[in-house]
Amino acid sequence: MENKPGSLEELLATLTPEIHDLLKEAVALGRWENGDKLSEEQRSLCLQAIIAYDEKYMDPEARVGYVRPKPVPCKTDGNE
Repeated sequence: MENKPGSLEELLATLTPEIHDLLKEAVALGRWENGDKLSEEQRSLCLQAIIAYDEKYMDPEARVGYVRPKPVPCKTDGNE
């Protein structure tokens, strides 16, 4: 990247939905589109970008890691 973003906000402004999808695919497969393996640092940075993008642009139900609330809360046994 020639012009590196100076902040997370600048990075998020450059991410498109297509790039977001490519990052998610790379993390899921552990490889870039060209077949090169992601390093642990790349994986971590991709996950951070995905989560930040989701938080800024996606509805909660569409975000990575979303868990639908249970319709009825879990019962407690009173020992809490």
